[in-house]
Amino acid sequence: MIKRTFNQIREMAKGLNQTTQFGDVMVEGVTIDSRKIEPNNLFVPLVGEHVNGHQFVEKAFLQGAAASFWQSDMPNPPEGLPLIIVDDVQAALQQLAKVYRHQVDCKVVGITGSNGKTTTKDMTAALLSKKYKVCKTRGNYNNHLGMPLTLLSMDEDTDVAVLEMGMSSRGEIEFLSALAQPDIAVITNIGESHLLDLGSREEIANAKLEIVAGMADGGTLIYQGDEPLLLERIDGKYPHLKTVSFGRGQDSALYAASIMQNQDTTSFKLEENGDEYMIPVLGNHNVLNALAAILTARELQVSETAIKEGLKTIQLTNMRMEMVAGANGEKIINDAYNASPTSVKAAIELVEGMTGFKHKHLVFGDMLELGPQEEIFHLKIGEMINPSEINYLYTFGPLAQKIAEGAGKQFSSENVHSFQDKSALILKLKELSKAGDLILVKASRGMKLEEVVSALQAKNSVQ
Repeated sequence: MIKRTFNQIREMAKGLNQTTQFGDVMVEGVTIDSRKIEPNNLFVPLVGEHVNGHQFVEKAFLQGAAASFWQSDMPNPPEGLPLIIVDDVQAALQQLAKVYRHQVDCKVVGITGSNGKTTTKDMTAALLSKKYKVCKTRGNYNNHLGMPLTLLSMDEDTDVAVLEMGMSSRGEIEFLSALAQPDIAVITNIGESHLLDLGSREEIANAKLEIVAGMADGGTLIYQGDEPLLLERIDGKYPHLKTVSFGRGQDSALYAASIMQNQDTTSFKLEENGDEYMIPVLGNHNVLNALAAILTARELQVSETAIKEGLKTIQLTNMRMEMVAGANGEKIINDAYNASPTSVKAAIELVEGMTGFKHKHLVFGDMLELGPQEEIFHLKIGEMINPSEINYLYTFGPLAQKIAEGAGKQFSSENVHSFQDKSALILKLKELSKAGDLILVKASRGMKLEEVVSALQAKNSVQ
């Protein structure tokens, strides 16, 4: 984490006040939450719609903070405390992180995309850790606040920072790229997430490509080569960058010649060398994420042997294709963190292709932020489910009911169950699922379908 004196922090953040008696006070680490103060932290009192962090500044010092920002337009700054006066506390946090990023002088990998950002981040960090000291985005700290906090959490001897870049509207990725200035940028794919805000997949592609904004000449852009929206926007358009593609098709620079799904792992061979690679996670789409991570590792001269070993040991952030056991002997794929039409189709493809289970159950909740065509997206998902491969479908939420309607065109009514009450869904699922069954649970984050997974893992399940 950042370790600097009060005066150094003040200069890096462009503080307005002059040197004080606190100039040599040592600051270690940064937090925006007064409840999570650690000894000698810098406290950043953000000004929100409902809470103003400045009211917690004195409390932060009582809990061990060494210094705090104070926004110049906030009245009554407490006297006798080591305050760094700034025009805007949020901008000061971002400025501090930008300066520190260059003082650490590490390589930066920026990762964005509609789906797979977090998984690709985790995979990339695992591969690079075989050779380098790596700092990666914690959880989903991928926005204008999370990224600065991640950068400021880096130790001085960090070799590579792997940063996830999220967005909801135009300009946000550009801002994050200008802040982090990535040496390598990865675009995992272009999906339908944020259609509500951006209106079209074309605009989503434009927004994701903002990741090149902070890149210097000679940087590397890694992208999914199966996506026409990326191909037409990248091919020949960035002569100052090295561009490398991955994908399913042979036109990509790196692609898998064959993929084999096992019960809780996926193996694949690369066309270029015939070598076999294994990842401890399910799904063809995760092979694509692994290809992006492999290309990134190669750019930073990680050996092929280390890449293979790193892939075997990846640990993904929770609720992303996470295989867990149910209380009655079911196998549950917990993919409840997020959902879009692209990722749901990939999940269906995965479950339909898996063998060795007595029955296979799909549990879907609403896919959110899809804009005016949201009902059509849900209906088409239901229509694509194959009743010869899937035994039962359960939906939760008003939009997901359209998935049930679409599936009802092929499934019998006994095999499709739609709910607006989560408890009722859980009861039906417990009634119909048995030992040896496979259950996939997937929805947008706001639906909180991890509660269904937890209920299935509870010991009082119906036998």
